[in-house]
Amino acid sequence: MDTHESTQHPTLYPIGDVARRTGLSVSAVRFYADEGVVPPAETTPAGHRLYGAVEIARLEFVRTLRELGSGLEQIRRLLTGQTELRYLLAEHLDVVERQGAELRARRAALRALVREEDPEARVALLTRLAALPDHERERLVDDFWREVTDGLPADVADRALGARPRLPDDPTAAQLDAWVTLAELLQDTSFRTATRSYLRETYADGPGSVVATEPVHGAITTLGEEVMTRLLAAHASGLPGDDPHAVALADRVVRRTAEAIGVPADDAVRERVATGYERMADVVRTALRDPAYQATQRRYLDLVAVINGVAAPDAELEAAAGPDAAGSLRLAELGPWLARAVRAGA
Repeated sequence: MDTHESTQHPTLYPIGDVARRTGLSVSAVRFYADEGVVPPAETTPAGHRLYGAVEIARLEFVRTLRELGSGLEQIRRLLTGQTELRYLLAEHLDVVERQGAELRARRAALRALVREEDPEARVALLTRLAALPDHERERLVDDFWREVTDGLPADVADRALGARPRLPDDPTAAQLDAWVTLAELLQDTSFRTATRSYLRETYADGPGSVVATEPVHGAITTLGEEVMTRLLAAHASGLPGDDPHAVALADRVVRRTAEAIGVPADDAVRERVATGYERMADVVRTALRDPAYQATQRRYLDLVAVINGVAAPDAELEAAAGPDAAGSLRLAELGPWLARAVRAGA
């Protein structure tokens, strides 16, 4: 490279001036030159580095990128044209959003810890929190469900991941404790093994394998949205089960169910559906009280409900299935009513 004195080129500045103009230290300017990120415009015979307006602008840009958290290789790729600024900014946005989520979770934890009146409880909770970083707890949820649903129908994992823990900005001590407990549970090998076994038995090896298939699950979802809501409303209104309106809706359930499992909607299928409805309360109670379910998926869902500040997902259903159920949803009454509507359509 040709060398010239700064007095011969007044638009070139020595490294000290460049440092003052860019807000970088002299050593930082020298480092970026040595790394080939922003070389000087020229070098004097005495070895002094000189920078022009273009180099100063590039150094200011580098400083901005560093303040955003860009690494040296990211900056190098951008300045050499190997990537575009928008893609680099998108990377930074992703990092900042993750950091923001972690900071919000940390702030929530600190608020709950400050409010805790019991010094021993505060220390115990702080110790449990410190054992696992915030971002690790978030990752644990995804890793856990990915592991325990491996090999099962895809929608099983999708439905499970729909119930995600969302620690509020200002949690109670109970919510924070549930958050920590869940994180510890998801790392427990025995809990992972038990959950995987329960899900496999339910959705891969047992009767649930039919329900988990896309045609059947899709039919259940569609029926729930289009028909069952109307049937529940008809029942709640006091309409008899053999009323033409209820019978027509029940007939749609039978035909859609038969289509999903690939059989004709004949009397045999109709009777199977009706019998299923008659046994609905018992089936629900048995499923909810299954020890394997309570120790695995129910445990997870209950903790998520506490963290999210909502009612336990099974609470209403369990109450409705009980022998002394109160309110508008009483399965012991609804099941026979639905069975009557199904049989009336024969």
